[in-house]
This record gives sequence, structure tokens and C-alpha cells, in this order.
Amino acid sequence: MTLADRITLLRVILAPIFFALYLSTMRFPDWALTNAIWIVALLWLLFLAAEITDGLDGMVARRLNQTSDFGRLFDPFADTIVQLTFFLCFVLDGIFPAALFLVVIYREFGILFVRNLMLKKGVTMGARMSGKVKTVAYIVACSVAMTYASLVRLDIEILAFLTPVFGVGSVAVFAVSVVFSVVSFFDYVSIYRKAKAV
Repeated sequence: MTLADRITLLRVILAPIFFALYLSTMRFPDWALTNAIWIVALLWLLFLAAEITDGLDGMVARRLNQTSDFGRLFDPFADTIVQLTFFLCFVLDGIFPAALFLVVIYREFGILFVRNLMLKKGVTMGARMSGKVKTVAYIVACSVAMTYASLVRLDIEILAFLTPVFGVGSVAVFAVSVVFSVVSFFDYVSIYRKAKAV
């Protein structure tokens, strides 16, 4: 594996660690309340590390000329693992609607199917602009949800008025990101249909 691929792998490793810590705050609320500041700080550290490495691996691959077919597939795979992990945490926490999460899962499996069809034609389909826009929308939705979850866990009285704002905002941004997700899916399908026609 190249250095860029190792950075991508780090993102995959961080996802289940984030999930375990986030889930523990729901399973053991008394413990989470007692250690709220440290837990929230660690969750944000894991969240930001996962998002930063998302851009860092691509920069390293281009700078060191380490781009490869493996990297083009591994990067979106890691993105999906991380994003679905974050979304699942927020669904279990009652922040994101499960129905919208299901649409995201269907989209991701659909993209996987399309990528496999492209591979049969000998074409490695990396991330497209529509997919990158979708990823940015996902990051914004997760950031708003993380802020809401943090406010709930910290329970700071002076910031209490912000909690419902971020609660509603997180659902709204997530809904928009799901729309971008569906649009990007049809973009990938159109690329496959063009390749099929050749």
C-alpha cells in the first residue's frame, strides 16, 4: 500500500472506534454525563481526523504521484464506510430519520453495483464531481448533527437555546444531502450507460 492508501485505511479504522464511543454514550448515560467534556472532545477529534484524512489522502496521492486504480476504488469505499457509520450513530440517537438513512444505503449499494458493472467493461470509475458534492453535503450534515449531539451531551444552560436550532437544522441539511446523493447516483448511472453504448 502507498502512503496515500495508508491514510485512507486510517479513515476506515477510525470509523468503528467512533461508533463504539458514540454508542457507549447512549448505553451508559450516567458515565457519559460525568465525562461529557472529554467524551465530546474525543468524538470531535475522531470525527475531524476522519474528515481531514478524506482530503489528505488525495493530496498525498497527487503530490507523490501515487494515484492508482486501487486508490480510486479504496477512497470512495472508505468514504462510504465512514459516512454510513456517522449516519448510523445519528439515526440510533434519534437525530436523523431512519427512512432517509435507508435511501442513502440503497444509493451506496446501487453505486457499488454500477462500479462492478464498469469494472466488467475494464473501466475503473473513480469519484465524480456529483459524488464529491454529495460528500461535502454529507460532511455538513454530520457536522451539524455532531454539534447538536454535543450540545445535548454537554447540557450547557447558556447554550440551551441553540439545541433545538441545530436539531432541526441537522435533519434539514441531511435531507438536502440525501437529494444530492440520489442525483449523484443517476449521474453515475448515466456514465455507465454511455460506456455501455461504446
